[in-house]
This record gives sequence, C-alpha cells and structure tokens, in this order.
Amino acid sequence: MEHKVKSIRPFIGAKDYTVSRHFYLDLGFQEAILSSNMSYFSTDGFGFYLQEAYVKDWIDNTMVFMEVEDVNQFWNELLDLNLTSKYENVKLMPPRVLDWGSECFVIDPSGILWHFGEFSSK
Repeated sequence: MEHKVKSIRPFIGAKDYTVSRHFYLDLGFQEAILSSNMSYFSTDGFGFYLQEAYVKDWIDNTMVFMEVEDVNQFWNELLDLNLTSKYENVKLMPPRVLDWGSECFVIDPSGILWHFGEFSSK
C-alpha cells in the first residue's frame, strides 16, 4: 500500500477545555477554532485536535511525541513560560539523554504526557 501522507493529527481530550486551550497557546501553538468544543492547534504545519472531552482512562494513557531541533533550548524556553506556576497539575521533567537522543517531558493540565525529543545524529 502506498501512502501520500499530508499529516497525522491526533485527537486529545481536555479536563477543562478553556484551561487547556490557554496552555497550548502559551506553548506557542496557533489555534483554529473548529466548533464550540474542538480546536486545531498547530505549529510549522504539524498539529493536533483538542476536544472538550474527558475520559480519565483515555487521558491517563495518552502520550504525544513532538520532535524538536534542540531539546536543551526547548527546555529553557519551557522554563521561561512558568507553566507550573500558571497551571494546576502541570509538571515539567528536565531533558535526559537516551540511546536514541534526548527528551524532556511535560504533563499538560489534564494529565496528557508530552515527550519533546531530539534524535541524535549518529
């Protein structure tokens, strides 16, 4: 089967839709409002749908990986945003080096785990 993929856009849920919308705007995503309970957030041609839907088991098992050019620079910019002071339940975990590269983690206001990673150039 041959694919001519233009994008892959996961759907993620939000415990508090308004709070999550502000969180992703603070992270630098652009928002396109699709309806009163769903938006598309994007950056540089990549994105995801945020919906006003909360199923704890689903949210607790949702992980998203976003490749970035420089994890350490991304981490420093994350720290500058003061997200943990601004949003309840948000957690940041510093970069760590792994066999394949390095990554840092962010848990969003609903509990979704984001991996922000940089692949090594081996």
